[in-house]
Amino acid sequence: MNIGIVIVAAGRGERAGSPQDGPKQYRPIGGRPVIAHTLETFLAWHRSGPIVVVIHPDDEDLYASAIAGLPRAGDVMVTFGGDTRQRSVHEGLRALAGSGATHVMIHDAARPFIDLALLDRIAAMLDTGHDGVLPAIPVVDTLKRGGADGLVHETVSRTALYAAQTPQSFTFNEIRAAHDKAAALRRDDFTDDASIAEWAGLPVMLVEGSTDNIKLTVGRDIDMANERLSKRQQRDLLPDVRTGNGYDVHQLVAGDGVTLCGVFIPHDQKLSGHSDADVALHALTDALLATCGAGDIGDHFPPSDMQWKGAPSRIFLEHAARIVREHGGTIMNADVSLIAEAPKVGPHREMMRRNLSDFLGIDMERCSVKATTNETIGFVGRREGIAAIATATVVYRED
Repeated sequence: MNIGIVIVAAGRGERAGSPQDGPKQYRPIGGRPVIAHTLETFLAWHRSGPIVVVIHPDDEDLYASAIAGLPRAGDVMVTFGGDTRQRSVHEGLRALAGSGATHVMIHDAARPFIDLALLDRIAAMLDTGHDGVLPAIPVVDTLKRGGADGLVHETVSRTALYAAQTPQSFTFNEIRAAHDKAAALRRDDFTDDASIAEWAGLPVMLVEGSTDNIKLTVGRDIDMANERLSKRQQRDLLPDVRTGNGYDVHQLVAGDGVTLCGVFIPHDQKLSGHSDADVALHALTDALLATCGAGDIGDHFPPSDMQWKGAPSRIFLEHAARIVREHGGTIMNADVSLIAEAPKVGPHREMMRRNLSDFLGIDMERCSVKATTNETIGFVGRREGIAAIATATVVYRED
């Protein structure tokens, strides 16, 4: 699956302030333009495919200035939009054609607080075969229907009512065909892409949105966003750095080899355990979970559950890394110490480090694997088992 991104940034934003303030997507919040915050998140998302930003023809200089310094910003395609959001999206889809995108996320540039966890939730729905996915949050305010006379005529039930957000996501060919059809019929009254999909008969599934994923519409929204980011930057002066520790041990029994840090090492013994008994990854899984108080490996993968029998332990580690990220964490360092008389770890250390880098999605220089013996003392010294101690360092952001 190749998920293309269309970021709509061609609007004039008349409600966001006076004309001299410029379009809202280029107004500064937290010291940077709104669109820079939005684009940065998609550039950082590991599943982003080709990205198209749709801008107004008058905004080329504003856009170039806004994205200056963003990593990979040079890889982003730019096209010009139309006089309505619907037409701008249509132009973005046309620009994305031929890029290899099988799916597309369509997002408003004026929603700068989109987070990676929401993108992952949407992608998971696309992975299961849904043709349309709409992030939304339940309506919590009491709704009233008024009349031309200015009076309240009724209270509207909010049951099954949702506030739609972006990115609204679809299989690429289907949503482009729907937009093509609407353009051919000169239907330009749709308020979002999900409504076009519904009109075209494309089923759209709801997925949990985010209360932080607000759209900046009026000037006060931008002021509040700026205040929010300014406070966050002040907090970032004292970053929330957490360190977690993990320890695990497995018994050695007769066998043909052991798996450590995802590397199988031929040996005259094997480690006994319900999964592949990778003592190193088990310890590191616990270390990561400890940084956000998420229990331990047994809480998430109980040995009594037969689906984990013989399972590769990278599943456990990647699950823990995902939990850390969902809690707002960035994994900075992973360190594993193996305690064993045999087999020798040294010849396999670089492959082990490379595996940790792949499993955690961090640079290899942030991954360390060390080994020591127990000087023939204790159960390790008697070659009855292998132990591992792991330490993980994670930086958390408040949101």
